[in-house]
Amino acid sequence: MNPIAIPESPRRWDCLSLGEVMLRLDPGESRIHTTRQFQVWEGGGEYNVARGLRRCFGLRTAFATVLAENPVGRLVEDLMLQGGVDTSLLKWIPYDGVGRTVRNGLNFTERGFGVRAAAGCSDRGHTAISQVKAGDFDWPSIFGPENGTKWLHTGGIFAALSASTAEVAAEAMDAARLDGTPVSYDLNFRDSLWKSIGGKAKAQEVNRELVRKVDLLLGNEEDFSAMLGVKIKGVSEDFAELPIAGYEEMLREVAAAYPNLKLVASTLRTASSASRNGWGAIAIYQDQIVHVPQREIEILDRVGGGDSFASGLIYGLLAGKPIEWAVRCGVAHGALAMTTPGDTSMATLSEVERIINGGSARIAR
Repeated sequence: MNPIAIPESPRRWDCLSLGEVMLRLDPGESRIHTTRQFQVWEGGGEYNVARGLRRCFGLRTAFATVLAENPVGRLVEDLMLQGGVDTSLLKWIPYDGVGRTVRNGLNFTERGFGVRAAAGCSDRGHTAISQVKAGDFDWPSIFGPENGTKWLHTGGIFAALSASTAEVAAEAMDAARLDGTPVSYDLNFRDSLWKSIGGKAKAQEVNRELVRKVDLLLGNEEDFSAMLGVKIKGVSEDFAELPIAGYEEMLREVAAAYPNLKLVASTLRTASSASRNGWGAIAIYQDQIVHVPQREIEILDRVGGGDSFASGLIYGLLAGKPIEWAVRCGVAHGALAMTTPGDTSMATLSEVERIINGGSARIAR
């Protein structure tokens, strides 16, 4: 496994993400089916990484997506602007007034508590970004001398939206590779997205091709099994125990199957309740295993924890930190992101560094 090389020449952005951003409707401490009010956030697997890199780590990030031109789309844009992510690559398409042909995605998510697990209900059919096609984004210009990025991130949620989105992901990856830009890809398996278009068999067909264009591959044990057909040994269906030897074997199998990969990382999560999880990570880099053991963490809102792990890890790599530090940064950032509501991180770099250094939750004042 070769090391990841960060471009040294000046680039407009530190990270560019490609994917879908939806309006999340959060019932707070209530339930989706009983609430009388929702708080709104923006969120999406690929977007959350760009926003975390911008808001927590202070990097210059952009997000490539498409929204339908209506007040809901403008609300999503306003939330993105508050997050500090560059929206210059955001495309708008006319709204038909009803949503028969194009619309903006909604994601109803309740947080869960104790024995009641978190739950989500997506309403994302016919969204604007799902209809994007190869050629809609001018990748030669985006990666060209007037723009450029030090990192490209996308993932399996975007690739699952339609046949054409997988083609666009491949197109972006090819442009990034020609430019010498590292590519990260979060497998992020969602059964709800794949089950009507071929299920796990189709997911594996699509993702096995995309992963051949990737430098950093992210996921968890379910993602690697469902998306690539690589199973971990010794894990029960409820993932109550996570055998580290099995994870090491799985990561080495993935790295051997895809020699283009330079880093493969998996989060480690066991859920004793919705409010209390074991949380850690394991990775393979330059043929060496890096393991951050699980620790018990308290959770307010678990959604986006894996995305915040990804942004913390990527930050460590972009900052030139040792791989052990980068993985710990991902674990710390993911843990902090799950202490606040919404998909996206509200953590600060100083808080992340305190967790990396073993700091406590004692009041700071």
